[in-house]
Amino acid sequence: MGLYNSISALVFSSFCMHALILHYSCSPSFALPGNETDKLALLEVKASITHDPLGVLASWNETNHFCYWRGVSCGRRHKRVISLDLESSKLAGSITPHVGNLSFLRELYLSNNSFNHQIPPQISRLHRLQDLWLENNSLSGQIPTNLSLCSQLRTIRLGYNLLVGKIPEKLGSLSKLRLISMHDNYLTGTVPHSFANLSSLEIVSACCNSLSGSIPDIFGKLTNFRTLGLDENRLSGTLPPSIFNKSSVRALGVEGSRLQGTLPANLGIALPNLEYFNIDGNHFSGPIPVSLSNASNLHLIGMSLNQLHGKVPSLGNLHRLERLLLHFSSLGSGARDDLSFLCDLTNATRLEILKLGKNNFGGMLPQCIANLSSSLIYFSVSQNQISGSIPKGIGNLVNLASLWLLGNQLSGHIPRNIGSLQKLYLIHMGRNSLSGKIPSSFGNLSGLTVLHLYDNILHGNVPSSLAECPNLIMLSLRTNNFSGSVFEVLRISSWFTYLDLSENQFTGSPPKQVGNLINLWHLDISYNMLFGEIPASFGSFIKIEYLGMEGNLLQGNIPSSWSSLKGIEELYLSHNNLSGTIPEFLERFQFLESLNLSFNNLEGVVPTKGVFKNASATTLVGNTKLCGGIPEFHLPKCKFQQSHKRRLSLTLKLVISLVCGLLGLIFALCFLYLYCSKKERKEHASSDSEKFLKVSYRSLLKATNGFSSTNLIGMGSFGSVYKGVLDQGETTIAVKVLNLIHRGASKSFAAECEALKNIRHRNILKVLSACSGVDYSGNDFKALVYEFMANGSLEEWLHPTQKVDETDERPKSLTFCQRLNIAIDIAMALDYLHHHCQTPIVHRDLKPSNVLLDEDMTGHVGDFGLVKFLPQISENDSSHQSSSAGVKGTIGYTPPEYGVGHEVWRQGDVYSYGVLLLEMFTGKRPTDNMFQGTSNLHNFVKAAVPKVVQIVDPLLVLESFEGDMSANNRFDHNRQTNRNKIEESCLVSILEIGVACSAQLPRERMDISDVVAELCRIRNKL
Repeated sequence: MGLYNSISALVFSSFCMHALILHYSCSPSFALPGNETDKLALLEVKASITHDPLGVLASWNETNHFCYWRGVSCGRRHKRVISLDLESSKLAGSITPHVGNLSFLRELYLSNNSFNHQIPPQISRLHRLQDLWLENNSLSGQIPTNLSLCSQLRTIRLGYNLLVGKIPEKLGSLSKLRLISMHDNYLTGTVPHSFANLSSLEIVSACCNSLSGSIPDIFGKLTNFRTLGLDENRLSGTLPPSIFNKSSVRALGVEGSRLQGTLPANLGIALPNLEYFNIDGNHFSGPIPVSLSNASNLHLIGMSLNQLHGKVPSLGNLHRLERLLLHFSSLGSGARDDLSFLCDLTNATRLEILKLGKNNFGGMLPQCIANLSSSLIYFSVSQNQISGSIPKGIGNLVNLASLWLLGNQLSGHIPRNIGSLQKLYLIHMGRNSLSGKIPSSFGNLSGLTVLHLYDNILHGNVPSSLAECPNLIMLSLRTNNFSGSVFEVLRISSWFTYLDLSENQFTGSPPKQVGNLINLWHLDISYNMLFGEIPASFGSFIKIEYLGMEGNLLQGNIPSSWSSLKGIEELYLSHNNLSGTIPEFLERFQFLESLNLSFNNLEGVVPTKGVFKNASATTLVGNTKLCGGIPEFHLPKCKFQQSHKRRLSLTLKLVISLVCGLLGLIFALCFLYLYCSKKERKEHASSDSEKFLKVSYRSLLKATNGFSSTNLIGMGSFGSVYKGVLDQGETTIAVKVLNLIHRGASKSFAAECEALKNIRHRNILKVLSACSGVDYSGNDFKALVYEFMANGSLEEWLHPTQKVDETDERPKSLTFCQRLNIAIDIAMALDYLHHHCQTPIVHRDLKPSNVLLDEDMTGHVGDFGLVKFLPQISENDSSHQSSSAGVKGTIGYTPPEYGVGHEVWRQGDVYSYGVLLLEMFTGKRPTDNMFQGTSNLHNFVKAAVPKVVQIVDPLLVLESFEGDMSANNRFDHNRQTNRNKIEESCLVSILEIGVACSAQLPRERMDISDVVAELCRIRNKL
């Protein structure tokens, strides 16, 4: 029996060992005894990293014990990995599930890299984990619910990623959690009520997501709570009362939501340690609590864009205040002492931003503003009821960069010492009663970019010293009493974009040199005393959208060189002495919406196409020698001279007769064909429509008000797009109605349906339905129904058609970060189409008008009418066939190889993307008139890199200053300077990617997956 037991034990032992080895070889989750498991797990971490430009993992080899590998720390006793720190190492790749085998791990620091894919749920095995830092990567998917199993977690940092879904309710079981940060993602749902159980919780940061609902009243048991960051979400309701019972609170941010209610009177007493308080962009009402000054540590107060009213209380105790944001509210009452609180701020020696615009403040600007902090960068009291003169002491604000005094009742002269503020880049003093002359000292402002002095009573010559401002791109002097020659005013940089000199007393003739202003999109010199002929050089305004020259003494013909002004939308030449005929090219300007040629000496035939088809858009009165045109003009019919009639030869008449006869025969044959096939088409209409989701013609007709022109929001290659409302006003849609007369429209419809029915991606325009049938006249009808994009197309933002609204602080434009985010959205959509669809898809028509932006400015690629489904072959296969089909796509964006018959492939989309990326950051279309011969946008940018300041979109330069200040919550000057350098470096990198993608030789172009990774890395750097 003993021998039997010994043999049995030996067999059993052997079997268990074999099973153990087999189990380990099949399961990555098995952990070998000792530290060998940690080594294998680290090697898996290394294997999952695809990009290591700094050589961080070079030491991860057999020559060193893994405890001495860079970024790895081990415990002294067991020599097990307790910390993995690879922060800010420029690494790319994914986080391997094998990280869950580091069972002794306490700290996992992977922030500020380019890791993508999902957060592996195997992290939940790390029961000793205390700190999980994954912020500033490109991680996607949802937050793993089973993170709640890591019961020792103290900090979770997941900000600046691409995470979606809800915040897991189970995280409320992490009793030791002190910090949870998940800002700048795409999270939805509500703030979990379970957070009330986190008695150690100190910081919650979830700003810049899409959270909704009310803020739960969770703060009763959170004795150490100090920071709540929920800015830029979609929250509603009121602030929970319990938050005001936490004297430990230092930061409270709920900017940009829909919260309402009043602020408690004891706010500053209840929260004495408050440092950051931001409720901008909500619906709060009532007065600002007098007790606010008791919170003496405050460095930011943001209460703009609410319905607050009453006086601003004394803020004299706020010595550390850096930002005071009170604009766009109802503060003040027009009283003389409304601005007395400004004198209390003279002790705030760190004050940098002061925004008080769009309120009801009255009285005068107090002289004490001369004693405000010398650190002040931004000062705005626009659109109030402020009177009196501008204090001369304003010249003491030596760091002032932006000065807004727009829309008040200010009078007197502009202080000369404003010209000594060397850092001023923007001055806006329009719509006041300022008098005197423009100080010549303004010419010293080398950084001045925007100068608005319109609607005042200024007079005299415009100082020639303004020509010494090399960065000036916007100037408005409208409605003053300026005189003298207009020549000196126009000696300015070719980067000028906006110039309004109207309603003054300028004399002389328009100088030819003005044609050098090739970037102008708005020029108004109306109602002056200009004379002479219009220079032909005005035809160089290749970007012009608004041109006003009415109310002068101009004579001669409308220059033929104006035929190049194809983007013009409004043209005003009335009340001059112009003669000659109306140029025919005006009727070919497809964007021209308003034309006024009245009260001149024009003669001859009035065109009947383009803008001339609309009598409400075209004004011709006061030209007694005009004839013809549409009946609504009420002009006499044209009487041709007999000499002209004799020129009509018999040969011409014969040719016309033959052509008409031939056309008649063709029409008869077409009619016969249509009549015979109409029945067959109707029979097939229902079967065709079965391929697509059904929406009736009747419902679409009703939704779009009968496809009304007022609902028209765009026109494409094969049809028109209308805005509509379905389901009793609950669903806003965009309806693309195919113009089936256009050759290829039906094929485009079928291709778009085939593509969109099988693809789903957050950056691809979602198709809701399709309609294929007949209309009420029995004609074929095909339409696609899309999700409506509230912010229109990227084309409208890059090349805006609206004019500057002088009550706004900025023309419509995209910030640097918005452009980068949209560029990433487009690249992700292409990456999905090229590499992640069951059958790879090539878009073939990527351009700004085919990129739509939703209410959150997220980019969506649309218009799949030219898509090509690729066979599953390598992109580098040398057996590509040439195509006999014509070149598809849009001029400027179509790759050069398509023009020589190359088959459609992914690199074609990459080329289009590269051109689009360069356009987004330079503001120049690839079809810009400046590109002639072999010159193109690609070569233009390539020649400038890395010195890109001169080629970047001027509106982007103008926007970036404000964007930097809005994004920066710390006000250290050196840090701001460093950030500007980083942004310039990022811009160079972006343009280099655009150049690489738009290379002439396809083999030199980047893969779109690499583009996504590089752009995300650039965004992380920012």
